[in-house]
Amino acid sequence: MSDLSRRDFSATLAASLLGAAMPPLAAADERHAPGPRPAAAGRAAPQPITAEERAQRVEKARRLMRENGLGAILLEPGTSMSYFAGVRWGLSERPFLLVLPARGEPAWVCPAFEEARARELTGEQADVRVWQEDESPYRQVARILADRGMKTGKLGVEERVRFFIADGVRLAAPGVQVVSADAVTAGCRMFKSPAELALLQAANDVTVGAFREVLPKLKEGMAPEEVSGLFGAAHRKLGGSNPWALVLFGEASAFPHGTTKPRLLREGDTVLMDIGCSVEGYQSDVTRTVVFGAPTARQREIWALEQRAQNAAAAAVRVGNTCDAVDRAARGVIEAAGFGPGYKLPGLPHRTGHGIGMDGHEWTNFVKGNMTRLQPGMCFSDEPTIAIYGEFGVRFEDCLVVTENGPRFFTDLSVGIQEPFPGMKVG
Repeated sequence: MSDLSRRDFSATLAASLLGAAMPPLAAADERHAPGPRPAAAGRAAPQPITAEERAQRVEKARRLMRENGLGAILLEPGTSMSYFAGVRWGLSERPFLLVLPARGEPAWVCPAFEEARARELTGEQADVRVWQEDESPYRQVARILADRGMKTGKLGVEERVRFFIADGVRLAAPGVQVVSADAVTAGCRMFKSPAELALLQAANDVTVGAFREVLPKLKEGMAPEEVSGLFGAAHRKLGGSNPWALVLFGEASAFPHGTTKPRLLREGDTVLMDIGCSVEGYQSDVTRTVVFGAPTARQREIWALEQRAQNAAAAAVRVGNTCDAVDRAARGVIEAAGFGPGYKLPGLPHRTGHGIGMDGHEWTNFVKGNMTRLQPGMCFSDEPTIAIYGEFGVRFEDCLVVTENGPRFFTDLSVGIQEPFPGMKVG
């Protein structure tokens, strides 16, 4: 969904979410080590999401369906299917679908030749409707809806369901109105439980450990992909899955998502490292900017400005405040220093932060015009880049959870231009 449509929807979404029951958050000092490695002293290893928690998610989804006038929602394989059902299935031209009704049992639509495998994942007692290669899977969806008493009404379609599937269902069930399911799927996934927070903490712990392993290995003449490979190996060693790393040197650090021009590490380079991994499906996303060698006065000036901008955003993270206000707080600091205005370069060319959870980027964002109000359990990145083409860029990125007492970060914030984490020195 585009940023514009997300903002247009934010007021409706916020209204539907008000009063949503949230379990109590973990204590502010409660940290957890990742499951695959030994737990650090005093930290319990986090556990995978349980079937009981998924059942609670389904009940919340049903409540939100009823509140928003939806009779059911439709999911394809992907994050939301995994979130609600714990089922992972690859996407192909053959639809594999989950119909989650507001009332009644969930049902699955599956290619007939895949039924045995589907039942391994969904359980032998699940309602699995199969379709042969010469049959329409969408008629099975229509039959499920009819069996649940829904020959008319609104069917919410998750935002990542492909058009040909949504359109096929619309044609097979002409009495049913196909609408967005965002109020339900985002309404559940935006708010993290203590178990989810523990997994997010674990993923961030792994990533900080990867920084500690890799930064002492930086050497002049290294290529960005060489450093990225070191980060990948460190993540896997420490228990992270699906690691990724964006590493940029010198002028390339001004490109928020990198450049195609090759560049080897040189003395005095700004080094921007944006890295992360997953633990039990939950993501980390951490960025640090340092200087390889002695920093110049200009590098120190921009680094300090970035720190002030990140801190300003964090100070605006308060329950009841808007996502727009957080973006304005960071952007205002950068504009006051003569950059921008708005998204103009040199300056801050993108939103101040994004939601994070099972996806690295998910609902909702710290961005201009997003009037969604912050509530406990929401998780975001705080990452106001300063990009100066032809010179360098600086970005810190730390993820946080909104609590009644303000933000709680999953990582210790950057201390200095040569100290990306407390006690971790570069150069």
